[in-house]
Amino acid sequence: MTKELLPPNVPILLDGKPVEQITAFLVDKGGNDDPHKLLANEGKSFIGSYVLGMGFTFDDTNPNATPIAEMHRLIEENPKNQECIFPYIGGQEVNSSPTHAYHRYVINFGEMSEEEAREYPDLMAIVEEKVKPQRDKIIQRGKQIHEYDYWKFWDKRTETYEAIAQRDRVLVISRIGNAFAFTFLQTGIVYSEKIVIFPFEQTSIFCTLQSRVHEIWTRFFSTTLKDDLQYTPSKCFETFPFPKNWETDPTLEQIGETYYTFRANLMERNNEGLTDTYNRFHNPDETDSDILQLRQLHDSLDQAVFNAYGWDDLTPTCDFLLDYEEDDDTSNRKKPYRYRWPDDFQDEILARLLDLNKQHYEEEVLRGEKGKKTTKSRKKKKKQESTNTLDLDYSADQ
Repeated sequence: MTKELLPPNVPILLDGKPVEQITAFLVDKGGNDDPHKLLANEGKSFIGSYVLGMGFTFDDTNPNATPIAEMHRLIEENPKNQECIFPYIGGQEVNSSPTHAYHRYVINFGEMSEEEAREYPDLMAIVEEKVKPQRDKIIQRGKQIHEYDYWKFWDKRTETYEAIAQRDRVLVISRIGNAFAFTFLQTGIVYSEKIVIFPFEQTSIFCTLQSRVHEIWTRFFSTTLKDDLQYTPSKCFETFPFPKNWETDPTLEQIGETYYTFRANLMERNNEGLTDTYNRFHNPDETDSDILQLRQLHDSLDQAVFNAYGWDDLTPTCDFLLDYEEDDDTSNRKKPYRYRWPDDFQDEILARLLDLNKQHYEEEVLRGEKGKKTTKSRKKKKKQESTNTLDLDYSADQ
């Protein structure tokens, strides 16, 4: 709604304040269109590997996998087998383990041909027994698989591992979860499709993504699964208007390092993962001194991001507020409190981000950068979209 649509002298009010317009997002800036994908963010976020087959894994917690003791036996009998066995980690380990430790391994033939894979007969025997029958069932049920090479993951995410090949660690977030917590993982392992990967090592980038500014954008534009957030890179990252020099800002680097180190030490001391730690973080009854300090550090992190945007006119203040009202007041469920900014302040941040997205997009258009996506990028998008048509009941990804 704009002033042109109203009779003269009739003000437009948003939350009782006069504004020039009210957009489709119920804010006063940024227009009515969905946020644009920004070329500056392209190729900087990836989904992990779609393994599509629990039979690839060595896992003592899954009866359909091969026991880890058998993996050790196969390696001891033929050390060559170790060349195609990698640590494997999913979103659950990222959120629940204090050190983000993996407990599973996976057979990974990568881009090998069938002839090359058969140079590892012990491992191929496992795949033929435990994976091939399930892939055959998918084919029989009329599902389309990109390529029927049953000894390979359905989507190996080659571009992901190429992007992080020279990194010692990468920034990740569990694709499904309510903690909204980014962390670093070592490279040289296979990440499941339940993990979103960012090929960065800098804590300045961690600082920006972990901030409430990015969280507001993510929670507004992402989808949900029950009460859990689903972080979708195309909606949450590729459209997000970052502040200038966000990848190299020394202040963001320092604040991010302080926050990250304190949180990592806190989780190890308490033997609690990200989910448990942030449940305490958002609990209004939690008064532990370490949690209080984590809240203060998070406020400082947010302020550093505000400064990076040049938002000197805003003073963020957090309180324990309900994310939503329960329909049933007699419910025994824990109230959905969150240590966050008030709704009107969040709306102001969202409005500014929408406006920045529009500005950044228009600047890219003026520079002639739009429409220059590579063929590889288009193929990647097409393949990712086709994943949605697959029945992943047989996937080891979690």
